[in-house]
Order: sequence, then structure tokens, then C-alpha cells
Amino acid sequence: MMNRPIVLVSMGALLASLSGCSSEQDELKEWMEQQRHEVQPSVPPLSPPQKFNPRAYVGGDGVDPFSSQKLTVALKQEARQPNSAVSAELNRRKEPLEAYPLDSMTMVGSVNRKGAPYALVQVESLLYQVKVGDYLGQNFGKILKITETEIELREIVQDAAGEWIERPVSLQLQETAR
Repeated sequence: MMNRPIVLVSMGALLASLSGCSSEQDELKEWMEQQRHEVQPSVPPLSPPQKFNPRAYVGGDGVDPFSSQKLTVALKQEARQPNSAVSAELNRRKEPLEAYPLDSMTMVGSVNRKGAPYALVQVESLLYQVKVGDYLGQNFGKILKITETEIELREIVQDAAGEWIERPVSLQLQETAR
């Protein structure tokens, strides 16, 4: 029975604090309503939308920047320059393996014939014998050296500035799992 008066006192204190909250809430609501009436928003009016005037596209009459004709003309102009690295390459007859990209080729072996090294290159399902001096790939790749495990080539490619440069490339021996 001793606990009952303590419970009653705490209940009374709780009710008193809650009633204080409700009066604070009422004051807050009144203040918010007063502020709503006193403060006027100052938003500038929106400007009307500008009229859109469509125009016909006139670039269709120009030269397509990705045209193969444009590239061919540029390559021929480059070939006319006497010190161009690509000029000699454009004037020679293409070899069959230059029709395929280098990454579609696989070196599958090497042999020596009459003291000269030859590499065996597989393209699609066909097997080719290549020697030093032959060409591979679509970037004027000339074979410089053949070892038992790789073919070293020199390719001629354009850099970011459009200049023709030589870069070394190699084709590694690929062992097939049987």
C-alpha cells in the first residue's frame, strides 16, 4: 500500500506536464498562424517561355567524316610524301594475311626449313606458313623475327595527332588443350 501514493503522485506529475505541453502547442500554433498572415512571399513572376524557331539541318550536304572515301584520299595524300613511313606500304601488293586483324590470328608452331625459321599461323580454320619479311594483320604488320615461341612484327599506325608511327607487336605461341 505504500507504493500506491507514490504511483498517484507520479501520475499527477505526468498529467501536469502533459497539460503544460498542450498549452505550449496551442501557443506554437497561434504563433505559426500569425506568421503566416504577416509574412508575404516575394517570388518574382516567371518570364514567359521563349518561342522556339526550328531550323533546317544544313550539314547533310557536307562530307561525312567517317567516309571511307575521305580516308582513302588522306592515305593517298600521305603516300605522296617522300618521307612517309606508309608510302612504301601503300604502293606494294597486299598479302593474303593482311585481310585479317592480328588478334584473329594464332601462332600454333614454328619450323626450320633450309636454316630459315618459319612460323605456323592459324586464321579461322586454315593454317599458313609465314617467314621473316611477310606481312600480317591490317596495320601493315611486317614480320621482323621468328623464334620458337613468338613472331615479332613492326606495325605502322596513326597516333592521336594523325602522324604515322611504327610500333612493335608480337604474336605469342598458343598451346591448345587436347
